[in-house]
Amino acid sequence: MRPDHRRGQRRKSGKPKPLLGALAATLVIAAPAALADPAVDWAKAQRVDLVEVDYAFQPSQLTFRRDRAYQLHVENHGRELHELTAPDFFKAVELRDTGVLNQDRTELVLQPGDQKDLYFVPLQPGRYDMRCADHDWAGMTGDITVD
Repeated sequence: MRPDHRRGQRRKSGKPKPLLGALAATLVIAAPAALADPAVDWAKAQRVDLVEVDYAFQPSQLTFRRDRAYQLHVENHGRELHELTAPDFFKAVELRDTGVLNQDRTELVLQPGDQKDLYFVPLQPGRYDMRCADHDWAGMTGDITVD
């Protein structure tokens, strides 16, 4: 291998490798989407409670208003693991902390007895499906509406 082609080194021309430039540009563009707006006062977020039981959401219909901060408090009162799966909804909100969702940012996963808080601001009005990915066949589904 020639010295100018080693990983992380510059070419003799002194220009960075195109792949590194593309990676850096991708990180700069993607990073702001994962960060919460510092202007949001999360302490004033409106709390909304959602309880998961075997095999239902209580309530099964959630309604939020666009551009307002919310704290969705989810508790699993069931005997089994339950998810709050709502990939389209999670893409349409600004999250304070993406770490409460799974790695794909598509669902909240709660073991029996667990509770989690999801802080968010809805950005896009619409109707979104929510379901427990493991128990939707048993009717564990619902709707999220953003006005």
